[in-house]
Amino acid sequence: MSATITETQKTVKKVKTPAKVSFASITPNNLGTLRKLNLVLFPIKYTDRFYKDVLLPEHENYCKLVYFNDIPVGTICCRIEKGDAEGESKLYIMTMGVLAPYRSLGLGTQALQHVVAAAHASRPKTSSNASGSGSSPLKYIYLHVQTSNSDAKRFYERNGFVEVGKIDGYYKKIEPHDAWVLQRALPGAEDTMVSISNA
Repeated sequence: MSATITETQKTVKKVKTPAKVSFASITPNNLGTLRKLNLVLFPIKYTDRFYKDVLLPEHENYCKLVYFNDIPVGTICCRIEKGDAEGESKLYIMTMGVLAPYRSLGLGTQALQHVVAAAHASRPKTSSNASGSGSSPLKYIYLHVQTSNSDAKRFYERNGFVEVGKIDGYYKKIEPHDAWVLQRALPGAEDTMVSISNA
């Protein structure tokens, strides 16, 4: 007599592993990754000066590659600029983007929050600049958005930015040439909104 062994299929419950999102500072070793992402994400080619600026030590906390499960899928690159008032600075978002398949996962929002938190952490603890950094306090963060990119404008508005102006002819090599100026006060500096127009 032969015994028939029937295999029963076992139902294996799949456990969903939470996505890992991380940020890496831009270094000479990963600058090529930033260049490749920028070519895919943006309609213009950035100059060598842009890539030199993102490597400056003072921009390390504000220029990041965005990783999703250890895959580079986005960037945010900001620079510190002289502020509108004596002794103040502002943070300018030069670029921010996430590859299309990874959008709507909150990565852009997390990248923005990361930079805002870094800017807040850099602020002096008191008005006498107790941090000892010698740097001017960052009052606000701002950027230009092409007037045809209403999705980007809505994204920034959902993240606390407001339109403070429009600049005709801002972009020289892409159309439309006009840009909205969007701005957000940094924590502790809510009274510093500046209106910008075609002066």
